Amino acid sequence: MANIRSFKHLRVWQNAMEIAMKIFEITKSFPVKERFSLTDQIRRSSRSVAANIAEFWKKRRYPAAFVSKLNDAESEVAETQTWIEIALRYGYLAREESSYLDQRCDEVSGQLVAMISHPEQWTIKPYSSVSLS
Repeated sequence: MANIRSFKHLRVWQNAMEIAMKIFEITKSFPVKERFSLTDQIRRSSRSVAANIAEFWKKRRYPAAFVSKLNDAESEVAETQTWIEIALRYGYLAREESSYLDQRCDEVSGQLVAMISHPEQWTIKPYSSVSLS
């Protein structure tokens, strides 16, 4: 891990934000009847990926909590991909848009899995017990 001081500098967070913003723009064209169902769900899950990444960054002192938040982010990616597929099948997304978003989600998922596989590279090492007496 480079000397990253903010989750905003993580490529995985930047990629997740790019997906969330793209989904927000694309869903503006979804039918009004989907506003409180599909549109809301796909926006929520895509935003949640980036939010969980921000949360795991702040939990780096606690390896189990760190990995748990990584898993939450990965789950939200899968949920987003499911909503993308549903939007495609309903005809609300073009195949090219769907493929692009699905590929970007796969990239984010891969980044998360790499972090889950090697949390020691990302977590903060606890200070050793030093007696000051």
